[in-house]
Amino acid sequence: MPPRVLKWIDLPRPNLRSGSRTPLVMVNGLAEQAESWFANKRQLSRRFDVRTPEILTYDSDDLHHWIEAGNEVTVDYLAGRLAAFLEGARVNAPYHLVASSLGCQVALTYAVANPSKVGRMVLLCPSGFHGDENMPMIDGVRRSRYDSLVGSVFHKPRFADDRLIAAYERKFQNRRWKKGVLKTLRGTVGHSVADLLPRVVNPTLVVWGADDQVLSDVPGSILAAKRIPSVRQAVVADCGHAPQIEKSRIINQMIVRFLNDRLGPIPRPLDANRFLAAREAVPLLRSPS
Repeated sequence: MPPRVLKWIDLPRPNLRSGSRTPLVMVNGLAEQAESWFANKRQLSRRFDVRTPEILTYDSDDLHHWIEAGNEVTVDYLAGRLAAFLEGARVNAPYHLVASSLGCQVALTYAVANPSKVGRMVLLCPSGFHGDENMPMIDGVRRSRYDSLVGSVFHKPRFADDRLIAAYERKFQNRRWKKGVLKTLRGTVGHSVADLLPRVVNPTLVVWGADDQVLSDVPGSILAAKRIPSVRQAVVADCGHAPQIEKSRIINQMIVRFLNDRLGPIPRPLDANRFLAAREAVPLLRSPS
């Protein structure tokens, strides 16, 4: 496993100067923290004013005050936290949004409610578009199966070694952290943003992992994403639910080009329609002659 993967959990984020670059807000997913952008933030910061709001920090005072008041941790609540961050940090609109997994639901919900404040969006392996999700995080937290939790995220085993599993285990020894995770799972699992897709007015790039083990139906999710009026889609081969880590180079290139409106035709190996056609052909190839 590349050593930098451990920054997912344990290492602080660099504080880079923003200058006059366009703001880029990155929203992490359920099983991640803001540090999970370690393979992207430094390179993207050369071109954008990158912000990584901590709206999914499970031991934060804000989250636990909300829980202790008897409230549910929902996607709408998280979108509200994103809005509060953007207002409090005085991030000048329009800004771009890049998100992964559950963070895509948060970003999309915010963009539909605030279309004039958002420039473009990049959504990586978004949940809530179509079908169910395989949730090894539930099993991982309740049964202390951190190997299944980590292993489900990646396609390549080298990313899910014992050190990363141990890093997750250390986090979940914290009762406050674990409670925050379970409350967030309870309030967000099964949530759908399918009804919001036709209402997205911002240009959007959606990137999927061809070997995603978390999303139960990637082809169905691709078809659902076509309901976004101004959408482009790509599918990355040999990649699981965290393309920003497993395939960081191509992801960084696509993000920069798309946000600068310079993304040309999607290369054939990444073409979503080609991926769908190949998946449809598999049953035909396996059927008896």
